[in-house]
Amino acid sequence: MGQLNTQMVSRIFTNLFDNKPPQVITRAPGRVNLIGEHTDYNEGYVFPMALEFQLLTAAHRRSDRLVRIHSIDYRKTVEFSLDGPIRFDPVNRWSNYSRGVLALLLENDIKLSGIDLAFSGNIPQGSGLSSSAALEVGTALTLQALNGFSMERPELARLCQQAENTFVGMNCGIMDQFISMMGQKHHALFLDCRSLEYRHIPLELNRYRFVICHSGVKHSLVDSEYNKRREECNTGVAVLSQRFPRIKTLRDATLTQLNACRKELDPVVYRRCRHVITENQRVLQSIDSLNQNDLMTFGRLMNESHDSLRDDYQVSCDEIDLLVEFARNFKGILGSRITGGGFGGCTVSLVEIAQISDFSKQLIEYYQNKTHITPQIYISTPAAGAEIIGGK
Repeated sequence: MGQLNTQMVSRIFTNLFDNKPPQVITRAPGRVNLIGEHTDYNEGYVFPMALEFQLLTAAHRRSDRLVRIHSIDYRKTVEFSLDGPIRFDPVNRWSNYSRGVLALLLENDIKLSGIDLAFSGNIPQGSGLSSSAALEVGTALTLQALNGFSMERPELARLCQQAENTFVGMNCGIMDQFISMMGQKHHALFLDCRSLEYRHIPLELNRYRFVICHSGVKHSLVDSEYNKRREECNTGVAVLSQRFPRIKTLRDATLTQLNACRKELDPVVYRRCRHVITENQRVLQSIDSLNQNDLMTFGRLMNESHDSLRDDYQVSCDEIDLLVEFARNFKGILGSRITGGGFGGCTVSLVEIAQISDFSKQLIEYYQNKTHITPQIYISTPAAGAEIIGGK
């Protein structure tokens, strides 16, 4: 893919679709989750930030019911009608994120016209930095701009999540779509995934930065194991709620309650529940530490989060653990953890600015020697959420 900018996307769109320029161009960012992993679908707390990596969407309203969607990066186009049932496409899987949003809007009785749409992104594929959520959010915001329907942004993010759950078949929580929609520059976002109450927390990192390292691996376990973890959490809730009826999700449970039910829980289910309960506490402690400018504590909580994800939730992998172990032993690093769904993807580390160059160089060399894979290093400041940036 060439350089990602509005002029490039607009030019390609115009050439593709009847020489008409786009009426709307939107951008939607990827995200990195700083702490609070696998808590969102348990109605808990998360703390992500939007990234400068983004997906641009250009679109033009049609007078008929035809939908044409073009992936600039894959150089492929799909076509279908809004009049027939919108079906999952097993061949052009990239199109299902937009298809799902269209299908959910129609299910909610939103009146839509046909649309020509093209998109391109620079969010690394398979990295766990939420390129799929960015496409859903970009599609939703574009459709709203062209059709003028009324829906608040948190509600629109929820619809994008439901599209991924019910249409794509990935039982993700709300975090990815919410931060892509609601991010704010220079801030991370503290989100209560039950109430959707949120606060933008200033990231006063002083002489530190978050450094993201893409491991270059994406194990095929990720989707099936992700859904399995959800089932294990639900199994735990079913046991806990028998003794403690107020527990509706793991968000409601305490470690004391979990331990009281330990004999009734399968050991694996017990560990899954322990991760979620302790991770929710770590998110709350992280917000407190940032409010007190205590980055040392924040880094320690990142480390504890990774250990819990590795040992209790078992969603790490050898390659990720190599990156985390190296980072923790490097001078000027306060904390390091896996981020995203797991089984590959990225780590995020809190690194002293003066050490970033040496850290990056030595990490690449170390990881290449161990795995024969070249990792990718990204440094991103917190970016704004989705927005309309162009069109005629």
